Amino acid sequence: MKILITTIFDYPHEGGLSSHVSTLKEGLEERGHTVDVLSFSDLGSLKKKVLAQAPGYIVNRFKKGHGQLLNDLQRKKLLEEALKDKASNYDVINSQDIFATLASTATDVPVVATVHGYYAYEAISRGAIQQETNTSDKYRNLEKEAYQAADLNVTVDQRIRDYLKDTAGVEAEVMKNFINTKRFDRIDVNLDELKQSHDIPSDREMLFVPRRLTEKNGVIYPILALPEVLKQHPKTMLVYAGTGEQMPAMKKKIAELGLQENIRLLGSVAPEEMTSLYQAADIVLIPSVHSHGVEEATSISALEAMGSGTPVIAGAVGGLKEIIDHEKDGLLFGDRDVKKLGSHVIKLLQEAHYGEQLAIKAREKISTSYSHQAAAEKFESFYNTAINSKKKIT
Repeated sequence: MKILITTIFDYPHEGGLSSHVSTLKEGLEERGHTVDVLSFSDLGSLKKKVLAQAPGYIVNRFKKGHGQLLNDLQRKKLLEEALKDKASNYDVINSQDIFATLASTATDVPVVATVHGYYAYEAISRGAIQQETNTSDKYRNLEKEAYQAADLNVTVDQRIRDYLKDTAGVEAEVMKNFINTKRFDRIDVNLDELKQSHDIPSDREMLFVPRRLTEKNGVIYPILALPEVLKQHPKTMLVYAGTGEQMPAMKKKIAELGLQENIRLLGSVAPEEMTSLYQAADIVLIPSVHSHGVEEATSISALEAMGSGTPVIAGAVGGLKEIIDHEKDGLLFGDRDVKKLGSHVIKLLQEAHYGEQLAIKAREKISTSYSHQAAAEKFESFYNTAINSKKKIT
């Protein structure tokens, strides 16, 4: 089968969508399929700047949010133009966002749409558009149009499936996120050298937050919990890998609390180095929160951490509640509950054996239930369903 994956975002990029595409592509190719990706990165630098970046930037200065919509629509238009020459070479298209879905469904090729979240609400959550405006209404209408246009929708958790049913009246399949478990096997890494390269003293107990620095990921809360942890474990180091719009607020709070010596903001980190950082950590934190109607889906960062054999503490929201069994293969804490987050960290630092037992159970779960090979086989069935459905219509 020849499969084209489409998105209006850059590929590769930092974040779960890009990881999903890379891992799915790998699994499908292992099953003998040909897989290509058409993304914003492939559309030509001049066109991108002149048609899909500059106009929105200018408009946004006068009408916040409207420029974001203009940019997204222009990206859709450019993707649609590129598909005119490419689409006929493929058996199926797997779109990864609503604008890629709308561009892809303009072709005659069957389209399976993977829905990673709530597009409009996530734009509001990250501050790209404003709530209760004409722009947010337009985004919701475009979401509905995309869901209804796809030949088959696949959501990454049950809540998003329910959302599609409520907002667009369409049924969807559920396929939770997944990882290449072999990539996160324990490997021989000089952890002292790794820590030294990031200015992390080798004798520090390391808390690792592998998250885009955006509001829904709750990245401010480990900072708020750290002072209480330091009272009992003064050599604790909190390490972040990721970038995003919350960086200024985080730096301000770090300075206010005088935590500069106990926190490292690494910025973007290459995927291969992330594997080592997971293993170097004593605990991985996935502190997601509810934000403007948005909840974390089946977090790929959480899956990677669980697959790496490091104990995980996560916010009890969204898809995280579906993949972590509290006190069996990880620990959960309530939305924005800084006190509970801190107490969980202290418990795992004090009871290393307990953390090891959680990590063993987590790795077993990931190996049996979240393999990229099993996911690729499932997506293959989705593609065949869409292709057969398209044939019946035509």
